[in-house]
Amino acid sequence: MSDFAGLAAIVTGGASGIGLATAKLLAARGAQVACLDIKPDDVPEPLVGLACDVTDDASVRAAVATAVERFGRLDIVVNNAGIGAIGTVADNPDDEWLHVLDVNVVGMARVARAALPHLRRSNAAAIVNTCSIAATAGLPARAVYSASKGAVLSLTLAMAADHVREGIRVNCVNPGTADTPWVGRLLAQAPDPDAERKALNARQPMGRLVSADEVAQAIAYLASPLSASTTGTALAVDGGMQGLRLRPTN
Repeated sequence: MSDFAGLAAIVTGGASGIGLATAKLLAARGAQVACLDIKPDDVPEPLVGLACDVTDDASVRAAVATAVERFGRLDIVVNNAGIGAIGTVADNPDDEWLHVLDVNVVGMARVARAALPHLRRSNAAAIVNTCSIAATAGLPARAVYSASKGAVLSLTLAMAADHVREGIRVNCVNPGTADTPWVGRLLAQAPDPDAERKALNARQPMGRLVSADEVAQAIAYLASPLSASTTGTALAVDGGMQGLRLRPTN
């Protein structure tokens, strides 16, 4: 499939997990892809690794400008960079609240802001934000993370409304708990990581974690020119967690 042939994309947080899986998929389907990441050195060819800190506006603007200079255009932005946090509303200090919101929400705004002048020149412009099931379901001990992803969902809708008449589509994916290095680091903080992983598997009706490749497929669908009438949409990739209400098995 070559629906991205001739197009150029940037993927933030593109050096691992969902970001890397997405970047590889877009490249396999014809796009030129730059992975913007704090540590981009191990990004495999033909992907282009660019250093970028989404909390630093100058860093974001420089990375976007470098990608455009390299490719001659920019058509697709995948806003995937993000961090997690564990705790109730009482557990996280102000500094952690501000840092999580800075990365997960304002970081997306910085990237979009830097990309917009280039996207306006594209005839296939799309932004896809990585949101979360945490935006629409109450998860225990995820207060600051859930707040940030709720903001991402609202930001996606607002951006879609602001830019639809400029020909720029904006959507988001809402993954359930995905089997990524990021989730692995969160599990490592649990008192019993194995028990926590089993609980996360059981929480999703399909009985397992979502894979990074599955989320990447959803992102590619939303970013593709083949989905030219899809904007302002949140696509769940959560193993049925949001929509299904199953009876207990015992």
